Amino acid sequence: MKKTILTGIKPTGRVHLGNYIGVIKPALELAKIDEYQTAYFIADYHGLINIHDAKELRELSYGIAATWLALGLDPNKSLLYRQSDIPEILELNWILSCFVSKGMMNRAHAYKAKVEKNLQSGIEVDSGVNIGLYNYPILMSADILMFKTDTVPVGKDQVQHVEITRDIAENFNRTYRDTFKLPEFLIQEQGSILPGLDGRKMSKSYGNTIPLFEEPNKLQKLINRIVTDSKPPEEPKNPNTSTLFTIYKEFVSQEEALRMSENFLNGISWGEVKQELFIVLNKALGGPREKYYEMIANPKVIDEILFDGAKKARAIAIPFLKEVKKQIGL
Repeated sequence: MKKTILTGIKPTGRVHLGNYIGVIKPALELAKIDEYQTAYFIADYHGLINIHDAKELRELSYGIAATWLALGLDPNKSLLYRQSDIPEILELNWILSCFVSKGMMNRAHAYKAKVEKNLQSGIEVDSGVNIGLYNYPILMSADILMFKTDTVPVGKDQVQHVEITRDIAENFNRTYRDTFKLPEFLIQEQGSILPGLDGRKMSKSYGNTIPLFEEPNKLQKLINRIVTDSKPPEEPKNPNTSTLFTIYKEFVSQEEALRMSENFLNGISWGEVKQELFIVLNKALGGPREKYYEMIANPKVIDEILFDGAKKARAIAIPFLKEVKKQIGL
């Protein structure tokens, strides 16, 4: 029997290079392995925590679906669905919430980070905290457990989500018979270290991202904004500390990466590196970019694919939720 691997992306901004390298690229590689059944979803209910503009949430959700499809995801081989099209997930979310202590939610990273930020700003600790943010790990657990997921690819900063899911499942399984499978996490190293324009982690919250399907002229301008040091062209440079090289090596062969690494050590101008990076990115993303904009211009096509994915997903979710409800006496 194939192992189920599940990956979700929140529609909270345009998909950027960090999302691609940290989540999408490794997820698509996993889809090529015969022993895995891969499932990908647009986490639009998670996105609702932060985005309360209907048009924006809808457009960002389409953007994520179009990104997966433009980059080669085959919905006939992998499960692709929109979270909000699976009502059973929200029903399971409530059931699971009855097996979670408030103390566990108090320790969740997203909530703790918000509280810490509020304390540093000298405002009330729960200011700006909605219940969606507070209960976020429970809904994520429902996403994972509903499809009997074996493995969840995550960055190092997201391991806690899987640990909480396991804790919730174990609490349930102790009360009733072993109903939920305990998922494992698969750490994706790249996504947690990919630098943005200013050298910090590439993140929408920092405003330092490079959108994955940016138009060529804008793409070049963004690459030119990447921070470098003041070393002259002839001075040797360390490729391992360069944002430019970190991005470059993700889009070329090992031989090309080695050649660029040697150029760094022998001396090369930052302008030349930036131009080379632009050429590489524009070539690698040109075809997917064109397909992406074709998909975005035809949302009905995206809807048809997602509705078909929802049918397949609900064929799994409906009978499993029925089994869970029977266990708890409903």
